[in-house]
Amino acid sequence: MHIRIDFIKQLASQIAALEGRVVVAIDGVDGSGKTTFADELALLEINANCSVVRACVDGFHNPKATRYRRGKSDPDGFFLDSYNYDSLRRFLLDPLRSGAALVDVARYDHATDEEISQTRSVEPSAVLLLDGIFLHRDELQGQWDFSVFLSVPFSVSYARMAARDGSKPDPLAPENRRYHQGQLIYLQTCTPEDRATIVIDNSDIGAPKLVQRQSKH
Repeated sequence: MHIRIDFIKQLASQIAALEGRVVVAIDGVDGSGKTTFADELALLEINANCSVVRACVDGFHNPKATRYRRGKSDPDGFFLDSYNYDSLRRFLLDPLRSGAALVDVARYDHATDEEISQTRSVEPSAVLLLDGIFLHRDELQGQWDFSVFLSVPFSVSYARMAARDGSKPDPLAPENRRYHQGQLIYLQTCTPEDRATIVIDNSDIGAPKLVQRQSKH
């Protein structure tokens, strides 16, 4: 596990060196380890005396009626209708960048299907760590000062979710169609590994690795 700690420490130092308010996205498919990774990164930033705001895109879901308007098993509905990106920008990203002292880190509780308002104070210099799926889609281009894509095979991510949630470990199981196919749409149409600042292979939780890529021209 020391390999993981050292790896995240290096990343934390890289982000801490950025000036002003910094917006960081932690992206990856379901089960890739986004929330855990972001929480660990936040702790290291705090230990380095950085002010941190933690948020998750799951706090900006659309209402249930919108999320399932194409049907509960429809992959397009999962990709297109899950989140309210206007709300994410209006209540979190735009206020934070404009210097607001308070921002909303969540506006919707998808479990109760109700609007909420969870506010957090923001220091003049702070790091926002936002984790979630689909964060490198077209609507969010240009929103991140630094972004991470956690690369994990579906066979690994679905095994993790099965252990965590009791779901089917097979990505091709009928129960997983909406989510597996919806995330394939994202990977194929938005190519998040090309858009991210860095790509990390998080298949081995104890030993994440930086994915080497060719330089972009």
